[in-house]
Amino acid sequence: MVVPELRPWRAARPHVTRVARAVRPRLERAAESVKPQVARFRQTVRPQAVRINQAVRPQVTRITRAVKPGVTRLTDAVSPRVTRLVRTVSPRVASLPRPDRTWRFTAVATTAGMALAAVVVTAAGPWDSSGQRTAERDHAVAQERSGGVDHGRNSDTSAKAPRPAPSAASVLVALGGSANNVTSAPTGTALGGVLNPLLDNAALGTRHTAAVVDVSTGKHLYGVGADDALAPASTTKIATAVAALSAMGVDHRFTTRTALEPDTKELVLVGGGDPTLTAHKDAEGWADLRTLADETAAALKKRGMREVTLSYDTTLYAGSEVHPIGTNENLARVSALTADEGRTDDSSSGPVRRVPDPASDAAGKFAGFLQEHGIKTTSPGPSKATARADTLASVSSPPLSDIVERMLTNSDNDIAEALARHTAVATGRRADFDGGAAAIGAQLAKLRLPVKGAVFNDGSGLNRDDRLTADLLTALLVKAGAPAHPELRPVLTGLPIAAFTGTLTTRYTDATGAAGVVRAKTGTLTGVNTLAGTVVDKDGRLLAFAFMASGTTNTLEAQAALDHTATALAACGCG
Repeated sequence: MVVPELRPWRAARPHVTRVARAVRPRLERAAESVKPQVARFRQTVRPQAVRINQAVRPQVTRITRAVKPGVTRLTDAVSPRVTRLVRTVSPRVASLPRPDRTWRFTAVATTAGMALAAVVVTAAGPWDSSGQRTAERDHAVAQERSGGVDHGRNSDTSAKAPRPAPSAASVLVALGGSANNVTSAPTGTALGGVLNPLLDNAALGTRHTAAVVDVSTGKHLYGVGADDALAPASTTKIATAVAALSAMGVDHRFTTRTALEPDTKELVLVGGGDPTLTAHKDAEGWADLRTLADETAAALKKRGMREVTLSYDTTLYAGSEVHPIGTNENLARVSALTADEGRTDDSSSGPVRRVPDPASDAAGKFAGFLQEHGIKTTSPGPSKATARADTLASVSSPPLSDIVERMLTNSDNDIAEALARHTAVATGRRADFDGGAAAIGAQLAKLRLPVKGAVFNDGSGLNRDDRLTADLLTALLVKAGAPAHPELRPVLTGLPIAAFTGTLTTRYTDATGAAGVVRAKTGTLTGVNTLAGTVVDKDGRLLAFAFMASGTTNTLEAQAALDHTATALAACGCG
């Protein structure tokens, strides 16, 4: 039996609840309004129904008598199988909640299906160079033959297999191609008439900048101080994502391993800089410290070893582990070995108190997992694995594309700082804050992006001395949608979706036409509010936008002003 992935449903549940509550009054009003019509219709058709019943009753009786023996034999044949099936599913059905009314179940089921479908489409990835998801492309190719396409799930690809479903249309409509049938791009004058009054809102502080670009052509449509560099806050993560993907590729994985030093009993837990390594019982697809302990214990037992000296290696990274902002609930110490981002609870995102030494904490948990397998260890301490050490076991992260999406959706500072250091490692720089920042800037320049005025001090945007321009932010998004750079597509797919995912889950819930349409990275520091992402306007154009504000005094009012501006852009038929 195939069990569906639950994470998309958990993410969609709040929105399903809101939608169900919204449609309940309408369903009740609709039911009340149609009651008189239903009564009249019933009175009208009742005589005809009686006459029809009397006319067909003899024929129905004869047919029933004719087919009864066959039905009896069929029932006898399938009855044992039905009984087994009922026994299998009854406990699961019994555990499900029972809704009060049929209409309530129908409404919730319908809205749940819609929300879950939206989340699954969002997470399906990856994309190919035309902006079409890889699975869709494979389906289209498979239509040329009678067999199916193997997507790595043991599907039947024989000539007798059913023909695949028709291919869906490209998600990004004809980026840079001639197949763009939507209306002409918005004009700067028309956009100015819509956006200028909204950007002049006092809630956006003492200074603001903005830019809007047509993603399909790269044409600049609108700008206000677009080349002025302001503090970007967490929109810096867009730049970090582009730099990391371009330097390492979408399929790159981070590996955590154990190494046994020859002629000694020293076991070294070697940190590979995986910011998503977890020690939770349910790893949810991420690299699992428990699995690493299981495999390491088995390898030690094969060697007849049940007692080791345990140490840990964090030398992949260099320099200070502490961000210039100091100890902060938004970020753990930046270490090459950490489990669950050093969080002191079961959360996976958002601010929370962190452990003082993530590497020591991870090694201590690892030692506990080994002891569960009968392997005794010393108290772990720092060390460095030599080139002569034998690797006993290893676990690897999901591909970089998944990690980038998680970083952008949740605005994960720990992942951002890890990706900055990995970008430094990949490009031959020192893996510290300065090296990571330099590597990001160099990668963007290599992609010929407008980096003039940009200043990077970290990968997360927590450093208030970071500077980006609205021009650079929109250029990053356009580059991520370019047919020539499919490796950057996770930058677009990872953006939070208005009213649905990540840092936009609770925003745009009352914004007409923006929920599910605006996809944007948020940025918030004291006195700084930014928003950069994409939107499909009323005419069907995919637009990239960046709105930056500094000197703001009320975070919620500033966020609302930015959201209203993006909503207006989505509703603009300015072509």
